[in-house]
Amino acid sequence: MYELGNDYKFPSPKLATSEGIVAVGGDLNPLRVLEAYKNGIFPWFNDDENLIWWSPDPRMVLFPEKIKLSKSFKSFLKKKEYRVSFNENFENVIESCSNIKRVGQKGTWITSGLKKSFNKLHEMGHAHSVEVWYQNVIIGGLYGLDLGNVFCGESMFSTKPNASKVALYFLCHELKSNNYKFIDCQVPSEHLRSLGAEEISRDSFLEKLVNQSI
Repeated sequence: MYELGNDYKFPSPKLATSEGIVAVGGDLNPLRVLEAYKNGIFPWFNDDENLIWWSPDPRMVLFPEKIKLSKSFKSFLKKKEYRVSFNENFENVIESCSNIKRVGQKGTWITSGLKKSFNKLHEMGHAHSVEVWYQNVIIGGLYGLDLGNVFCGESMFSTKPNASKVALYFLCHELKSNNYKFIDCQVPSEHLRSLGAEEISRDSFLEKLVNQSI
């Protein structure tokens, strides 16, 4: 298993284990985290584990123009009972994402160290959030890392029905308007697949990433 040193260099994602593990160790310095994402690698671990860096095969992505909207959700959008903002309260969004209890998941992979790193990346202009508001309260949102023409979606949450879907819909609209090519959804899930995300091979993902990101 490759163990990271003091520099920010990563081994090729193509050397990952069958599970998708590229390396262990290192730290969550914002510059290291940014370098990882530029190379198709992301940290994913629990508080009681060593740092683990992943690049799974296959990889789930969502092309903004391919987002799927159900008839009921389209009707919900027309009601406009909410307000959507970008980057108004990044810290609130990442904190809310870390506090959401998810089925089959013990604890949270959004550790205090990861939150600190992403809050710094937000200050540096690399990480962004989408907030969905109802009566001046944030009821849903998402956050991720911006690589130029690629957005790496990290997590989303909702405390009211459809709130996270609203955030994703408006993110896709914004990305499409600015010629972003795709959202990196990282790990496959049925929920994301129902919204239009699809799996591609790691080789295909890395090729697209090199061609599109900063």
